[in-house]
Amino acid sequence: MGSRLRQCSVILVITWLLAACGFQLRGVGNMAIPEAWKSMYLISNSPNSDFSRDVVSQLAANDVQWTDRENAVFGLVLMPERFQQRNLSLNSEARVAELELTMSSEFKIVDARGKEIMPLTTVVVVKQMENNPRNAVGKAAEVRLIQGEMYSELAAQITRRISFYAASLQYSTPAPLPTTTLAPVTAQ
Repeated sequence: MGSRLRQCSVILVITWLLAACGFQLRGVGNMAIPEAWKSMYLISNSPNSDFSRDVVSQLAANDVQWTDRENAVFGLVLMPERFQQRNLSLNSEARVAELELTMSSEFKIVDARGKEIMPLTTVVVVKQMENNPRNAVGKAAEVRLIQGEMYSELAAQITRRISFYAASLQYSTPAPLPTTTLAPVTAQ
């Protein structure tokens, strides 16, 4: 009985400490994008692609208001995603047994005048999948499903990077130095 109570107490204390330090599971709650960064417009060659829609919805879920260029404070320049498929291993019949799927994209943030605020940043997601060479239709469907997950993960990475970058700019402005005048030292 006493050890059970001790275990519950330890779990309760650990939970309380994690909550007190601000720990939060990835994907839960807002990314804390500063208020000044919550008005954006999208600059993309394919604004209606699945990837662009995932990025827009991910940022909108974090209270970013999408508007036109004239009313926005910042612009998100989103480059097209690149998808690569590479063979990782072969089976005993010299057919592909495992695949590596890589999706990447680049983005940057510009201000309303087009001046670069956040430099060009690359985001990458890598997944591995088993391959059954006898089931080509199933493989294609699984690749499409994984691509959808990879779009979401890239969008989440972009949101986190913008959030961290904006927060670092917000807290990195140096405080003004105190103005003190020193009396001249006279040699005696």
